Amino acid sequence: MRAITHDQQGEASHALRLSEQPTPSAPAAGQVHVRVLSRPVHPGDLAGVQGFPGVPRQRFATPRIPGLEGMGVVESVGEGVRELYAGQRVAFFPVPGAWSELVTAPADLVVPVPEGVSDETAALMLVNPITLLILLRAVEDAQHGRRGEHSEHGRRGQHGQAGPVVQTAAGSSVGKLVSAAALKHDIPLVNLVRSAAGAETLRQRFPGLPTISTADADWRAQVRDATGGRGAEVVLDAVGGSLTGELAGLLDDGGTLITYGQLGSGSTSLESVALIPRGLTVRGVSIGRWMTRTPDERAEDVAFAAGLAATAPELFEVAASYDLADFAQAVDHVRRPGKSGTVLLTSPAS
Repeated sequence: MRAITHDQQGEASHALRLSEQPTPSAPAAGQVHVRVLSRPVHPGDLAGVQGFPGVPRQRFATPRIPGLEGMGVVESVGEGVRELYAGQRVAFFPVPGAWSELVTAPADLVVPVPEGVSDETAALMLVNPITLLILLRAVEDAQHGRRGEHSEHGRRGQHGQAGPVVQTAAGSSVGKLVSAAALKHDIPLVNLVRSAAGAETLRQRFPGLPTISTADADWRAQVRDATGGRGAEVVLDAVGGSLTGELAGLLDDGGTLITYGQLGSGSTSLESVALIPRGLTVRGVSIGRWMTRTPDERAEDVAFAAGLAATAPELFEVAASYDLADFAQAVDHVRRPGKSGTVLLTSPAS
């Protein structure tokens, strides 16, 4: 079978290669084989290939196959698997090795694709919606803690309402899900994007939300105006790097910076953001910790994701699709400025 592999961490365009790998043996009890048809190229996938800032790059004795999410067709099932059957369309996460043509997956991490959901949407059905839920829970936790603190000191916001939330990378796939959720749940959200063109596109998509380009010289003042001059209660940040200090400056005292990505460059020292005197909180969240939730909680999250894919497929935008053999072009597309949607890697059904 074909697979994209790497035996050391490094720049993805140099470290990755297309290779032939042995076909897995028959699935064991509780497992299924899935013939993978489509899988997304997430920024986190590329980060795993490249390594993380400050951490030495690794070499691997056995080549690794990136990817944790995808969709395909069940090829065979192991003993004891009752809910899945050969020929069934399914999505899966988190299953290592998604960038190959065949994966062996625990049956409880494989989800039937709802009737009417396209293969492209199914390939994006799990990670981004689950990330959305993780972010919404983190925002709720931050706001709940802040309201409790304000109640003790008599500084609760007007009418006890939750304060403004600012998000970076608002034009990303996850950012658009956050925007849709903000409109549905009346979250006072302010969107940040990198360019004027991106801001205009997002304003047309979500006219009820303020959208600001960080390319504008006065973007910080625009955010202040959009948050009513009080600063943000929470900032959701997928960029990090040198932007972190700027974002901390947008927070109201006692606010929370929630970081969940490293799309930016550079760095910011914690001392420079005045955490202690301003009572700020910095919290990191990661979908990598989703498996610590109980099976029932995970099942609820998966049901939400599948329902969203069935009822709002327009939120699962695909930028382009590339065959596995064209992975270098796919990686370049992921990094393309102004990209809208998620890049997919595809492979034939047989």
